[in-house]
Amino acid sequence: MTVVRVLGLLSGTSVDGVDAAAAELSVDGDTLRLRRLGELTVPWPVALRERVLAARSGAGIGAGELCRLDHELGEVLGEVAAGVVARLGTVDLVASHGQTVHHEVDHGKVRGTLQLGQPARIAERTGLPVVADFRVRDVAAGGQGAPLVSVLDQLLLAGRSQPVAALNLGGIANLTVVAPGEPALAFDSGPGNTLLDLAMAREAGEPYDAGGRRTARGTADPALLAVLLADPYLSRPPPKSTGQERYHAGYLAAAGAARVGLDDLLATLAELTAAAVAGDVGRYRVRRVWASGGGVHNAGLMAALRRRLAEHGAALATTDELGLPVDAKEAYAFAVLGWLTWHGLPGAVPSCTGAAGPRILGAVTPGAGPLRLPPPLPAPPRRAAFSGP
Repeated sequence: MTVVRVLGLLSGTSVDGVDAAAAELSVDGDTLRLRRLGELTVPWPVALRERVLAARSGAGIGAGELCRLDHELGEVLGEVAAGVVARLGTVDLVASHGQTVHHEVDHGKVRGTLQLGQPARIAERTGLPVVADFRVRDVAAGGQGAPLVSVLDQLLLAGRSQPVAALNLGGIANLTVVAPGEPALAFDSGPGNTLLDLAMAREAGEPYDAGGRRTARGTADPALLAVLLADPYLSRPPPKSTGQERYHAGYLAAAGAARVGLDDLLATLAELTAAAVAGDVGRYRVRRVWASGGGVHNAGLMAALRRRLAEHGAALATTDELGLPVDAKEAYAFAVLGWLTWHGLPGAVPSCTGAAGPRILGAVTPGAGPLRLPPPLPAPPRRAAFSGP
């Protein structure tokens, strides 16, 4: 049972910082064994974060700035990776998702997706091979390229006797549904933290509602909530994906959000996220949901979710209970995706992304020495077991 040490790197939709998670991965029969070695989050430099947000808004950003961002983000990712390698002593592979700056969906078809964070910069800083650019192969095969975390969710929730789901509350909320005898489903259910963060930034000058205190003390505005819930995306069947290209300041303005005070607006947006998730949970008769991501720390959002899910007979927990920290689960997912690519195994789940079939994801950038991949494994694992640290 060969053990490979993989470092997963990720920066999410909220552009909070670099999430890094290191794991020892090996396969035992049909079980992927993941031993956590540790995880951390490193905030982006403020000026660099602002440039990423500007690039994502499309506000007059040219090709030169995109190129500069690609390399500067890669430098920071490489610096974080080099720090982790120095602590651990031995790492075999880096798997970097990078930073999404554009994900364009037109009538259910992804026209393009772009993640920045030049992998060659990471390879230069660490001397290690880097797997990156995971989404584009799935998109080329007709898939949504998201949510790729479903590959870990499917392993995490395998063997349950009733329908269950994993929920990631990042900038966008995505759900993976695993039911006995059925192919897994995964999709972006709607906005997660992105509109909440936008409202806080615009009205209070803060990047997010720390702890969800203002969200919790607000009262949802029924009229605004009704307008938001009429969004046709929410009722669209999967596979589907979305992003801040849809849920942005103009979306709130068109809904009439300006007439609602900040606390009540935050409560209304939390209800939007909770209602969208709960609607999907009810549709697929899910009985238990394990949540992760930054939204787990928003008390108002979690209260709304718990109440809405209970209406459908579903309980809410967090992935901490399953052995994966809520703030690092996605970084571990990309460590797993890198491990799969390294061993010649497909990463995306076609029933989740809508691709024409399973595809090996990503491109491999060699490290300091010759590139030597292990022999391909005959079949992907069907379940996962977690331990440490």
